[in-house]
Amino acid sequence: MSTRTSSEDTTSVSDIPRVDGETPDELGAFPRLTDDQVATLEAGGARRPVRAGEVLIREGEPSRDFFVILSGKVAIIDEGEGEGEGEGEGEGGSERRTLRVHGPGRFLGELGLLEGQVAFFTAEVIEDGEVLVVPAERVRDLVARDPVLSDLILRAYLVRRHLLIGLGSGFRIIGSCYSPDTLRLREFAMRNRLPHRVIDVEQDKRAEQLLRSLDIAPEDTPVVIWHGEKVLRNPSNAEVARIVGLPVPDPVRDTAQEVSDLIVVGAGPAGLAASVYGASDGLNTVTLESIATGGQASTSSRIENYLGFPAGISGSELAERAVIQAAKFGARLLVSAEVTGLVPEDGHHALLLGDGGVARGRAVVLATGARYRKLTVPGIEVLEGTSVYYAATQQEARMCGTDPVAIVGGGNSAGQATVFLADTVSRVHLLIRSGDLGKSMSRYLVDRIERHPRVTVHRNTEVRRVHGEKHLEEIVVENNHTGEQATLRVRALFVFIGATPYTGWLADKVALDDHGFVLTGMGVVPARGDGTQRTGARSPRMLETSRPGLFAAGDVRSGSVKRVASAVGEGAMAVRQIHEYFDRS
Repeated sequence: MSTRTSSEDTTSVSDIPRVDGETPDELGAFPRLTDDQVATLEAGGARRPVRAGEVLIREGEPSRDFFVILSGKVAIIDEGEGEGEGEGEGEGGSERRTLRVHGPGRFLGELGLLEGQVAFFTAEVIEDGEVLVVPAERVRDLVARDPVLSDLILRAYLVRRHLLIGLGSGFRIIGSCYSPDTLRLREFAMRNRLPHRVIDVEQDKRAEQLLRSLDIAPEDTPVVIWHGEKVLRNPSNAEVARIVGLPVPDPVRDTAQEVSDLIVVGAGPAGLAASVYGASDGLNTVTLESIATGGQASTSSRIENYLGFPAGISGSELAERAVIQAAKFGARLLVSAEVTGLVPEDGHHALLLGDGGVARGRAVVLATGARYRKLTVPGIEVLEGTSVYYAATQQEARMCGTDPVAIVGGGNSAGQATVFLADTVSRVHLLIRSGDLGKSMSRYLVDRIERHPRVTVHRNTEVRRVHGEKHLEEIVVENNHTGEQATLRVRALFVFIGATPYTGWLADKVALDDHGFVLTGMGVVPARGDGTQRTGARSPRMLETSRPGLFAAGDVRSGSVKRVASAVGEGAMAVRQIHEYFDRS
């Protein structure tokens, strides 16, 4: 096993993946604290000497302390996962990569420290010195109270998480790109913004050697390798969540008779807003999310029309900030918490969970959002996850390289993806069914798209066929006015063609419109003889469903404006109306 921990091997700024054309330092990944900021932190911490070779943070273990380097040097190391990449590596060997070396004034850690996750790197002292040790809880409190220090630390941690993902740190997913379970695990890791690397048994020569060293047959994949030691064979999303420290439902606790004030179902912008406002108002709040926080918004590379962010903000960063904010006020947010049913119980709402647990609440906010529809084109299913995508983040952009791509859709999500991808690929073909690009897209996006030299807009155009065995090679498109067909050679297809609500589990429990969206307020039409009929004479509040105490916010609500800002507003409004419901019920 080879080890590189000298300062000469430090990954330079130019070696670290860039974000939006800027270096990590320009984005604030590695700031130096001022003497006043160190003094502020020292009020809740303690100084202690450190010696070369001492490990301050160990990959795979929870990190409970915030470290400020006062003197000496500390290396940030990726322990590797036994891939045999280094010089002199034997079968199944591993290599420690030095990602960064920090000196006086720098602080250690990344997003996991604030969110209670395990560390995705090792921090090892390489030069004797002194550090300031501050308990993580104290830092979380400071982040909540000190706006300057909060912005400095939070910004650095968000960018560092992004860099770790870009460098392929964290756990490994080994499996076939054609396996639904491999795609499921990859989506879970990507959507939860977890550092990981996918090793494709179909294309990566290292996969066979690594599987052999672990005594795993190819047919037993997918597997997840954590910290070079723990091997999970086709794990559930909840199992992966547990090893990295994400909070998941506890069947024993969740089947107890505990009743929360508020249960929020879904952690997109509407759900996170309801969580923040509910918890900050003193409500005992539990938020259940089936896959990952952020919802569809987290798949947006940059949201530029959200109030208060003139330079824009990525959907993932907005989600991370909201998660930290909700936790600050005491909300309990669980991932891999799929709700499968709803039943009334002793005047409360009982939500049945996929793992057999039950969550009970006095009031519920439905914020399950909506999911992008899939193209009904023959053969497209086998290309999903390898070259057909329903999100456009840094992960998908890296997979595309500079190859030409096609994007289907005429809304803001398609527009944001077009602007984002056009900065890295050689050509973006934007396909819209109508003849007016501005029909459903914000004007600022339309202007950018029409001015961009690497974007071609195909109006009145639909995809008819896709070609490619392992990866997309070309698509056949047709003008829906003239019937004329053309072939576009593209290596990836991004689909943003509208959404369907995630309301199947509600069935006959609440009133839905003809498209499956939840009816609220004056839109509720009392049904006769089924579960959607209201009890009592009171008219429902604006965001209240046909079942008293059950509210809906965001994209899942019939008639909602499909914008991040409106979803956040509805989440906040729902909490206000819940207080009114409690006061008068």
